[in-house]
Amino acid sequence: MLFYGPPGTGKTSTILALSKQLYGPTLFKSRVLELNASDERGISIVREKIKNFARLSVSNASKEDQEKYPCPPYKLIILDEADSMTSDAQSALRRTMETYSNVTRFCLICNYITRIIDPLASRCSKFRFKPLGDNSSLARLQYIVSSEKIKLEDETKILKEILKLSEGDLRKAITFLQSACKLFSFGTDGDKAEAPDADSMNIDDPVVVPTFSITDIQEIAGVIPNSETNKLIQRLVAKNFNDIFDYLREDVFKAGYNGSNIINSLHDSLVLGGDDDDDDVDLALSLNHDQKNKISEIIFAADSKLTNGCNEQIQVLDACLKIAVLL
Repeated sequence: MLFYGPPGTGKTSTILALSKQLYGPTLFKSRVLELNASDERGISIVREKIKNFARLSVSNASKEDQEKYPCPPYKLIILDEADSMTSDAQSALRRTMETYSNVTRFCLICNYITRIIDPLASRCSKFRFKPLGDNSSLARLQYIVSSEKIKLEDETKILKEILKLSEGDLRKAITFLQSACKLFSFGTDGDKAEAPDADSMNIDDPVVVPTFSITDIQEIAGVIPNSETNKLIQRLVAKNFNDIFDYLREDVFKAGYNGSNIINSLHDSLVLGGDDDDDDVDLALSLNHDQKNKISEIIFAADSKLTNGCNEQIQVLDACLKIAVLL
C-alpha cells in the first residue's frame, strides 16, 4: 500500500490503527516494523534491517489472539516519509518487496508521491489522503476542548482561527491548541501567567485555564497578527513610502515576523478579503479584478524570490511599495 497526501491528515494513524486491529497488542510488537524519518534511511538499512525482518518466518498466533483478532499470516513493514529515501534505497526496497511478498507486506507513507520511483509506486495500491474538512476538524477540536475542560469565551471563533492557521493539518491544529493551553493554563485569577517551577507545583493546587485570544494563537503560530497587517495596509493606502519603510523595519522585522508570512497575510487581506470582524481597517477593500490580479502577481514574484533565498527585507519592501502604487 502507498499512502500519500499532505501532513496531518491521518496517514500514519490509519495504518497503525489498522495493524493493531489486525494483530492485537501482543502480536503487534513482533509482526510490525515501523521506520520513520528519525531512522537511518539509506540503502544499508534496506539491505540489513528491513531485509532481515522481511525474511523472518511468521510465528503462530496464540489461540487467544486468534479468537479476538484476524491475525493474517504475514508481517507488516511501515515506512513513514518514504519520499525522503534515496533512489538507490527505493530500488533496493523494490527487490525486497518482490522477494518476500509471501510473508511480508509493506505500507509506504509519503507527502509527495512524485518522489517515489515509478517501479516502486506501480507495485502498490495507492490511497490519497486529502486535507481534513473544516467541519470534521472543528468537531475534533471541540471534543478535545470539552474533554480537557478548557474554557474559552468565544470557542468557535478561536477554534476556526486555529484551523485556518493549520491549513488542513489536524496535527498542527492540536499542537497550536495544546501550546496555548500550556502557556496560559497557570494561575487562579484568570490572568495569563508563566508556568511555575515544576518542583513548586502541587497536584492538588487548583489550575484555571484563562481565555486566550486569537492574537495569542497567531503569536504561537508565528504569523503576523491581523492588527499588524491592518497597520501595514493603512500605510500602503496612504502611500507614505518613508512611513512604510520605517514601519516594516522597526515594527515588523524587528518583531521577528517571517517575510513569507507577511506576504501571505497581505494576500489574504487584499485579494481574499481578510477578516470581516476586524474594526481597525476595512480589509475587504473595493479592489477591481485587475488590481487583485496585479497584486497577486506581485505577491507571487516576491514569494518565489523568498523561496529561492533572496533577502526577505528587500523583497517584502519591494512588494509593499509596488502594491501601494496600485491601491
